[in-house]
Amino acid sequence: MIRIEMFEGRSEEQKRACAEAVTKAWVETCAGKPESVHIIFVDVAKSDWATGGRLMSDVLK
Repeated sequence: MIRIEMFEGRSEEQKRACAEAVTKAWVETCAGKPESVHIIFVDVAKSDWATGGRLMSDVLK
């Protein structure tokens, strides 16, 4: 199970391409099968993500 957390706003096409690339990398480095790779995308609002004590919605204006 691979969980990818990122700021919301990526398109379905971008997530599809990411899933394909991550799956390929996992199969090549971990000698597994593509069907054994499960990916969950978690879209997070910038106001729900903080780094260094600052909300990313304030940092990335």
